[in-house]
Amino acid sequence: MPRTPHSSPHLRVMSVLGLLAALLLPLGMTLAPRATAAPAADPVRIMPLGDSITGSPGCWRAVLWNRLVTSGYKDIDFVGTLPPQGCGQAHDGDNEGHGGELVTNVADQNLLPGRLASTRPDIVVMHFGTNDVWSSISPDRILAAYTKLVAQMRASNPDMRILVAQLIPMNPSSCTACAQRVVDFNARIPGWARATGTDRSPVTVVDQWTGFSTATDTYDGVHPNASGDDKIAARWFPPLAAALDAVPPDPGGPGDPGGDPDACTARFRAVSTWQGGYQGEVTVTNTSASAVPGWTATVVPAKGTRLTQVWNGALTTAADGTATVTNAAWNGALTPGASATFGFVASAPATAGTPAATVTCAGRAPAG
Repeated sequence: MPRTPHSSPHLRVMSVLGLLAALLLPLGMTLAPRATAAPAADPVRIMPLGDSITGSPGCWRAVLWNRLVTSGYKDIDFVGTLPPQGCGQAHDGDNEGHGGELVTNVADQNLLPGRLASTRPDIVVMHFGTNDVWSSISPDRILAAYTKLVAQMRASNPDMRILVAQLIPMNPSSCTACAQRVVDFNARIPGWARATGTDRSPVTVVDQWTGFSTATDTYDGVHPNASGDDKIAARWFPPLAAALDAVPPDPGGPGDPGGDPDACTARFRAVSTWQGGYQGEVTVTNTSASAVPGWTATVVPAKGTRLTQVWNGALTTAADGTATVTNAAWNGALTPGASATFGFVASAPATAGTPAATVTCAGRAPAG
């Protein structure tokens, strides 16, 4: 007579668990959590804002884009409602550079909010006002337009970082007074920026005027040629890199320096002094265990002192005198333990004592 098979206690337990799972699944429940992938970090969105110098074709944007990418800034997105306009090199060409536009008209007609809503920038890079200066509009009115645009930027993004250019020189044959008007207007921008910037949404002034020649860097006394594009991009790069580094980073994003903040050190020394100024130098050392392709140093001189000239690096000076120096093309790559030195000349009050400055640095994360 055949025996009726008996299931083991282990099999009976497994059957009960299987039945329980079958009952729970229709209710949307599972016996174990399921892993999900982390969302990808959003790129930092940068709006180039201005007139034809920015957008028609505004090839300094192509030069700037490629320098950022080769320096390790991968998760970035140039944004604007206008498409690329050539320039002969691959780049993200979206922009907000409208040829012939006046910044006062953009403010009066409230044109910017719609453009901001379409593009949602985190950083604005603004060279705007050339047509206003040409049209003999007063600096007070242009700066009032600047103020209105900044308020609209902050309404779009309370943490907006804003880079504002002192305009490149202008000397068209049809406007003999334009050259001095640019000088007069540029002189007003730092004071306006000091009054307008906030800790949460800083306004950084970028000197695009000094060292720029309408004779050699433009093709018509107004619009930059290839040499002018290179100069404009070189002036934008250090403060834009600093703004990117200051944006709260997503894991692996462009604001993440890719290492310990102590992996780079900077040392200041005064080389020589004279009444009203001194020559100094800063040595940047890679103290990490990995090579870096570039570096940025910040120099905060004593009160009333300003860096006026730098060699072996690119200088940008904020309204409060804080200087940002980015490596030159030939001294950026540092192996572990290697150093690079840049020199500078500083102006100082006649009553200043021994030269002093606070210096810090950051290494650039390798590309990839």
